[in-house]
Amino acid sequence: MPTGRVFITNGTARTCLAAVRSLGRQGLDVTVGEERRISLAALSRHCHRAVAYPSPERDSDRFIAWLRKRLHREQYDVAMPVDQHTFHLFARHRDELETLTKIPVAELSVFEDAHDKAKTFRAALAAKIPCPETHFLETRQDVVALGRRARFPLIVKPRIGSGSRAVTRVSNADELTAAWTRIHQKQPFPLVQEYIPPGGEALGVSALFNRDAVPRALFVHKRLREYPVGGGPSTLRESVIRPEAAELAVRLLQALRWYGVAMVEFKVDPRDGVPKLMEINPKLWGSLNLAIASGVDFPALWYRLAVDGDVAPVFNYRAGVRGRLLLADALHFLTNPDRFRLRPSFFRLGDPRTRGDIWDPSDPIPGLALGPLLLLEGWRPSVVKHVFRRSHTIPAAPESRRSTVRDINASTSNQPGEGR
Repeated sequence: MPTGRVFITNGTARTCLAAVRSLGRQGLDVTVGEERRISLAALSRHCHRAVAYPSPERDSDRFIAWLRKRLHREQYDVAMPVDQHTFHLFARHRDELETLTKIPVAELSVFEDAHDKAKTFRAALAAKIPCPETHFLETRQDVVALGRRARFPLIVKPRIGSGSRAVTRVSNADELTAAWTRIHQKQPFPLVQEYIPPGGEALGVSALFNRDAVPRALFVHKRLREYPVGGGPSTLRESVIRPEAAELAVRLLQALRWYGVAMVEFKVDPRDGVPKLMEINPKLWGSLNLAIASGVDFPALWYRLAVDGDVAPVFNYRAGVRGRLLLADALHFLTNPDRFRLRPSFFRLGDPRTRGDIWDPSDPIPGLALGPLLLLEGWRPSVVKHVFRRSHTIPAAPESRRSTVRDINASTSNQPGEGR
C-alpha cells in the first residue's frame, strides 16, 4: 500500500469528500484545505488535518502566496485542486508550483481551451466531433442577422462556466438579441447553438490522461434525474457502457493534448442517435463517487500518475451502479409534477445498487454533519444566493468579479449539468 502526503482543495465540495475517502483508503496522509477549517471533507476519518486558506476566488494572489508557503514548508508529494477556479489557478501557476510538488494538471493554454467553450467547440469541430450547430457571433448585427434566418428555439450560453447557469433558451429573434446582449455585457461573445430536442440520453465521459495525452482511465454514466428539473446538476445517475461516447471524448481530449482528469458531457440527439458535445468539465466532477463505486478509482489513479509518471489503463467497470445526491434528489421529487411516476422511484432508498454521494456507513460523520453544516452555511447570504439563483446567474470570466445579474431560467435538454 502506498504511503505519501497529499494536499487537496475545496473541502466543502462532495467531490473533495469522495477524493479524500479514496486517497485515505490508499493509506495516504491527506490534508484538506478550505476557506474555513470545518468542512464536509475535513470531517472524514480519512482527513489527517484541515487548514484554512485565503479565498482562491476573491483573493487569488493571497491564495497562491499561501499555497506556495504551505507547499514549501510541508513537502507534499502531490497537490490536487478540485473546483474549476482552483484548477485554473493551479494551471496558471503550474511551472512555479511544480518546483515544490507534483501538480497533475494541464498547462494553462490547454486548460483554457477546455475552459472556454468557444475554444472547445472550435477544437471539436476541427476534430470532427459531433456538436450542435454552433454560431460564433462577434457583433450585435451578427445576432440580428442570425435571428432573421435561424430556426428556433436556440440556446445562448456563456463561454466560461460549467453546468446550467445562465444557459438560456430563446424562441424568437427578439429574445435571441436580448439574451445575447445581456450575457455579452458580463461575458463577451456568448455562443449560440442549435437546440437538441428531448428524448436522448445525457452522458458523461470521465477520463484520466497521462502527459503524452494517452487515456489511462475511462468511465461513462448517464443522468437519470437532475435539479432543477430539465436542466441542472444530476441528482441520480447510473454507470453505463457507451463506447461511441467514450471514443468521441478520447478524440477530443487528445486533440487538446489533455493531461490529468476531466469529464466530457454529451447529449444524444434523438433525431439521429448521435452523441453531441455539450461541454468539457476540466476538473473533478460532481458524480466522482459513482465512478469510484463502479471500479474506476480516479483520485487514486491520479495520485499514482502524478507520482510515478504513468499508470496501467483502467477501462473496465461495473455497469448498472447508481449514484445519488439524496437532498438534491428530494428537491427534484418536490418540484417534478410527475414525482409519483419516477422510474426508479424516489422511495427506493434501500436499493443495493445505489451509492450515496455523501453518506458512507464506513465514514458516517460527514453524512451526519451535513444538515448542521448546511444550516451553518445557509445563514450566509452568498450561499443562499448561490443555491436559489444557480440557474439564473451568469458566471463571471476569471479576470472579473462574479455577476449577480439574473437571466432567463429555461429548461433545455442540452443544458450541461455536472459542474459541481
